[in-house]
Amino acid sequence: MNILRAAVIAALFLFGTATSALADDVTLTSRDGALEISGTLLGFDGEFYRVDTDFGILTVDGSGVNCDGPACPTLGAYVAEFTLSGAPSMGGVLMPALIEGFALNAGYALTREDRADSSLYFRLYEGGGDREAGRISIRLTSSSEGFADLLGEQADMALSLREVRAGERVLVREAGLGDLRSIRQFRVLARDALVPIVAPGNPVRQLTLFQLARIFAGEITRWNEVGGEDAPITLHLTEPSNGIGALFEDLVVREQGETLANDILMHGTLRGLADAVSHDPFGIGISAFSQRGLTDLVTLSGDCRFEVTANAASVKAGDYPLSTPLYLYLPGRRLPKMARDFLAYMRTDRAQRVIRRAGFVDQALTEVPVAAQGQRLSNAIMAAGPDVSLQELQRMAGLFDGRNRLALSFRFRGGSTVLDTPSRANVAFLAAALEAGTFDGRKLAFVGFSDGEGSGDLNLRLSKRRAKAVRDAVLAETEVFDPARVEMETTGFGEALPMACDDTEWGRGVNR
Repeated sequence: MNILRAAVIAALFLFGTATSALADDVTLTSRDGALEISGTLLGFDGEFYRVDTDFGILTVDGSGVNCDGPACPTLGAYVAEFTLSGAPSMGGVLMPALIEGFALNAGYALTREDRADSSLYFRLYEGGGDREAGRISIRLTSSSEGFADLLGEQADMALSLREVRAGERVLVREAGLGDLRSIRQFRVLARDALVPIVAPGNPVRQLTLFQLARIFAGEITRWNEVGGEDAPITLHLTEPSNGIGALFEDLVVREQGETLANDILMHGTLRGLADAVSHDPFGIGISAFSQRGLTDLVTLSGDCRFEVTANAASVKAGDYPLSTPLYLYLPGRRLPKMARDFLAYMRTDRAQRVIRRAGFVDQALTEVPVAAQGQRLSNAIMAAGPDVSLQELQRMAGLFDGRNRLALSFRFRGGSTVLDTPSRANVAFLAAALEAGTFDGRKLAFVGFSDGEGSGDLNLRLSKRRAKAVRDAVLAETEVFDPARVEMETTGFGEALPMACDDTEWGRGVNR
């Protein structure tokens, strides 16, 4: 009886397998026969039954009951199934690499099938290939379709190049699938970036975001208008369904008040786009950092002449303005054990190596020496105005002396101590590292900064509050961590260490 009572209480934590829901009557009886539940079996994950009863949908621990009815699964023949749906640049490259790594790490034999409906199908086998243990499907759709599939319980994980939108979040919550902005229901798997690419030999190596938007809006049509040759510019983008082109339109073109030109050459894949640009001496395209091919990257800058180049370090830290976190969203229900094991694997060092080999920027906690921050320190000195004194710069240099910067950044909404979504994922990541003992016996300084909007005194106080907010959020996320294991301090330097120009919103976002 206690077992079933616990199961009823736990009914809010629903689980399911989107692709293998059963729909037939079953009766679950406690081992002592004292309690009985009847209803339609919606799913079984190898451990728990999910049953639609007169009392609502209940989750029942299979170890405490006997199942009777035509839909009762044969326990020894159970095969875990789960489905991923979303952005093709994630589902077509990153996730297959991680599935292969997971199978190798767990000792499964693996087969892959590329289906005609643009989906991938993996089978995992135990015992040298004798017994099928799992089936994983990947639907190559779009970020929006991934959320729709999650809502419709056609997928167990959504792959997205963007944050969940407010309307999507409301629909998922109303469907009883939890809050997709809860730190428990999303994570950043890796990072990529939108990068302007040109053919080798093109002399244009730097553009502002405003210039880039005007080029793809058809307002700048010749290379000599941006310092290049007197030749027409050919525009290349991916189809909207790919995700990268649509993201560029949202983040850059529309943000600058422009609309896309009508004469853009559209490509079905990033690989096809990069190949076309590499052979087009007067072409420019927007690709992903992970799939730039044999092209050259164009550096981004602002009117103040600060330059930000896309590389693994700047993308990982979020210093590059068009960094794109690769999100994985989860429903507020229980997933099969194999799916949970897969999620746990994706946080391991082995998975980070797989991510790097696949061309993406991993989430491993790397340390950057102060000596490698030369450009940023130079910018700080050049930009120092009346609100940033030499004494303050010396205080900052003294704090940094002999220390390394973690390639893990925390950024905020403008004028507030509210973390943005990728930074909230970083809070959980750092909390897990603290609990694992990664920094035991070391000193950890949380250092806050701000953009240049407002007075210097206000920005200095805001930066210090931000540093404390991050420390407190990280500690609140831990469960078994003893703060005495790591010496922590917080401080702030206001607007003293800019990474980008403060004359644009993207620059201010990078600086805070």
